[in-house]
Amino acid sequence: MLATLCVLAIAYRFYGAFIAAKVLALDDRRPTPAHTQYDGQNFTPTNKWVLFGHHFAAITGAGPLIGPVLAAQFGWAPGLLWILAGVVLGGAVHDFIILTSSVRRGGRSLAEIARREIGPVAGAITGVAILFIVVVALAGLGIVVVNALAESAWGTFTIAVSIPLALLMGLYMYKLRPGNIGQGTAFGVVGLLAAVVFGKTIAASAVGASLFSLSKGQITFAIAAYGFIASVLPVWMLLCPRDYLSSFMKIGTIAALVLGVMWINPELKLEAVTKFAGGGGPIVPGTLFPFVFITIACGAISGFHALVGSGTTPKMVDRESHCRHIGYGSMLIEGLVGVTSLVAAASLYPGDYFAINVPPGKFAELGMHTVELPALSAAVGETLVGRTGGSVSLAVGMAQIFSGIPGMKHLFDYWYHFAIMFEALFILTTIDTGTRVARFLVQELFGKLWRPFARTDWVPGSLVSTGAVVLAWAWFLHTGSIATIWPMFGIANQLLAATALCVGTSVIVNSGRGRYAWVTILPLCFVATTTMVAGYQSIRDNFLPLALDPSKGKVVQGWIDTIVTIVLMGCAVTVIGDSARKWLRAAASGAAGGSGIGGAAHVQEHVQR
Repeated sequence: MLATLCVLAIAYRFYGAFIAAKVLALDDRRPTPAHTQYDGQNFTPTNKWVLFGHHFAAITGAGPLIGPVLAAQFGWAPGLLWILAGVVLGGAVHDFIILTSSVRRGGRSLAEIARREIGPVAGAITGVAILFIVVVALAGLGIVVVNALAESAWGTFTIAVSIPLALLMGLYMYKLRPGNIGQGTAFGVVGLLAAVVFGKTIAASAVGASLFSLSKGQITFAIAAYGFIASVLPVWMLLCPRDYLSSFMKIGTIAALVLGVMWINPELKLEAVTKFAGGGGPIVPGTLFPFVFITIACGAISGFHALVGSGTTPKMVDRESHCRHIGYGSMLIEGLVGVTSLVAAASLYPGDYFAINVPPGKFAELGMHTVELPALSAAVGETLVGRTGGSVSLAVGMAQIFSGIPGMKHLFDYWYHFAIMFEALFILTTIDTGTRVARFLVQELFGKLWRPFARTDWVPGSLVSTGAVVLAWAWFLHTGSIATIWPMFGIANQLLAATALCVGTSVIVNSGRGRYAWVTILPLCFVATTTMVAGYQSIRDNFLPLALDPSKGKVVQGWIDTIVTIVLMGCAVTVIGDSARKWLRAAASGAAGGSGIGGAAHVQEHVQR
């Protein structure tokens, strides 16, 4: 853990500063769209700490929590190495550059930036790819919440309370006492902690059990309704204060977990590399290479972040210099989240870890035995066997670490449900922001056909576009499972990251700083290669067999998964090819001018164009 903290601190201090000064040349004299396009609803200057909280809460969904837990099937060492290398050299660079690029282009979306920097074909293809990816990503995030909260009245009550708390915080901080962040924050944090403490009593009552003990179908409907409402309301009313409130719980919990790990120093009971590294694992289909790189997506690098970095966040950045703090810094913290999740999962006995994360029938075939799981189930008051999806095993691992602190052992059930609340807050704040980002994209695309539709403040357009997005991801959520949705989510997410790195490289080259393009080209080559291999293997071994075998009862789902993955791979290949062609042209132009990529001749050509 100490080594992880040192790596992240050094990366922010030196590599982040290098990108800010040399690659992007941040300048606070440039006005941001929060000032030039201020409307009090979507474009509004925001305190950098509040915006850091919103951005961190929005980007940090299920990925850094669940991905490392599922990838622990391969052992803890591969995941740890990928998270640290990926976040420093890939993920944080990706987020920082896309956020700054959007800020300098009026808060435009990733698709619009691609159209301007690469060309109309790349822009259109990126827009199509993003729509597919958002739908799959939100379904992948949502299914984790469904599996964690189904039949858990305590956890559902706590999450439900966070919504009115956020509404009251937004009303207080933005309307009743503008700028008074401290009091609003204290009210929200105390209220959320109280919900966790008193949730056990309320959930145990007859009324509480009837209201908050919901089935998977009911949880799915509730999440869809929340995503719709949060997307159409003004950002100050629900989305920003709720994300800000969530960020306190997230950062506070991660800080406590880091200290807990350093204090307790839990034994990593899972092997550094398990026997499933060569394939045949019961949780993640496939081998360590390439599937560890798509199973752990958000903790290392995530294309979904490009949607937030070119969606809600750039419309609220007060100064350009804040982009390093918000973009690069937030992603490094997400990497820390990934490492702590991996440690929590690896601290479980292998038999307990697999018994939670695979169905009972499949676990019986592994020849393993549980060690502490029966006692843990009794302490929590819920059945933990076969609770697939990663969220429950993570909560158990976190609760074990916290309850290992002297005097805390008798509070295991509180720590467990606190961890469930912590995970659900992570995920729901990504769902509300992701739905809003998708709504902006839909309005932007169809606004080219009918101009009024592009106005983000036009209520009919907002309602129609939001409804279409929510219905799409809710269908995947209702019909899929963690075994089918998560691999496709990982492939879609990493392909979007590759696309965004293409856009970022084009921004660097077109700005005349092509000599620094290696900062995005290197992670692009790695992410694109591993994800293409994973996509091909997933189609061949997982999705297509479902489509061709009617006895499994998932023919439609198999075909949809296959077609969506092929479309996404085709979009990524097209954008990468179109981008590379333009980079080579820029290199030739620069060479003619005697200064390489980004040389004087190319800069002059770009300015004239």
